[in-house]
Amino acid sequence: MERFFVLLWVTMEVITEQWNQFKDRYEWALSIADGRVKDWPLMHSPIPTLALAAAYLTMVAFGPKIMAPYKPFNLRVPLIIYNLSVMLLNLYIGVELAIVSVKLRYSWFCQPVDYSSNPLEMRIAAGLWWYYISKLVEFADTAFFILRKKNNQLTFLHVYHHSTMFCLWWIGIKWVAGGSSFLAAMMNSFVHVVMYLYYGLSAFGPSVQKYLWWKKHITCIQLIQFSSAGVLGIRAIIVGCDFPLWMQYALVVYMSSFIVLFGQFYVQAYRKKQRRIKETRNGAVSHQNGTGGLVANGVTTSKVTNKSPSSHASKSNKDSKKEDHANGEARTHGHTRTRAQARRSRQDS
Repeated sequence: MERFFVLLWVTMEVITEQWNQFKDRYEWALSIADGRVKDWPLMHSPIPTLALAAAYLTMVAFGPKIMAPYKPFNLRVPLIIYNLSVMLLNLYIGVELAIVSVKLRYSWFCQPVDYSSNPLEMRIAAGLWWYYISKLVEFADTAFFILRKKNNQLTFLHVYHHSTMFCLWWIGIKWVAGGSSFLAAMMNSFVHVVMYLYYGLSAFGPSVQKYLWWKKHITCIQLIQFSSAGVLGIRAIIVGCDFPLWMQYALVVYMSSFIVLFGQFYVQAYRKKQRRIKETRNGAVSHQNGTGGLVANGVTTSKVTNKSPSSHASKSNKDSKKEDHANGEARTHGHTRTRAQARRSRQDS
């Protein structure tokens, strides 16, 4: 028993020491944080952000199970309103960051953070904060999937993207609410304008969906965005940009993960699907070529009969009998002509 209490005491000492070290590092990190955003909503402590992210992951884990005995909800009108509202929010963020960054003559390649209370710099910080809030709003994407029982949409990519963006942008706003941070948020906001416009129009139903031919191009635009951000991050590291180095490394790693995941999604959703469709059509054409038929949209244009193989065999037998009968008649007429010619020859002689 004495050994147990000794072991327990040592364990508690180690835990206490580790906790104190963590607390010291955390307080040091807070000391170099952006003081301008300290009192903004959700920015004083990471606990609210982590709690909301945990609630989101709980919804993902248990939401489909709760919805299992119920029918999917018809949320057409709420989806239209939600998607178009998020589109407008992203449009505001993108335009605000674009206009103010031009006024401040921001560089796309390297822009240090200005922690002053300059009104234009404060507008950049506010625009980035709204971008962070938009990631919280977009948790509703997942809620709509669950309520509509579109559980196939709850992929690792979807959950990873939504949960990590919200948490990581809290860090971004807390320490680097300005400078080069503006570019990633501005680019992503404009991409989301296109994306949520598509979702909003798609919610109107088949009458509008048939005109939305540009869905797959949204993923291409996202891949271009991630690649550009990653390249700019690598360049900033190489040239020694006066922007927090840890943020640049985090950006490059994070963008690389998106390139891999979104690239896999594009290949699975579009490239392989197109290949399967092409193979199916080629197979159908090859099958129809044996009967002289043509294929349009997978349907043969040749006339199809309902005759069975036995009827074809019967027809072949009848044709054969007719041919044999004709050949027999021809041979009979040939012998008759030969005998008549022989009688005439004897008479003449």
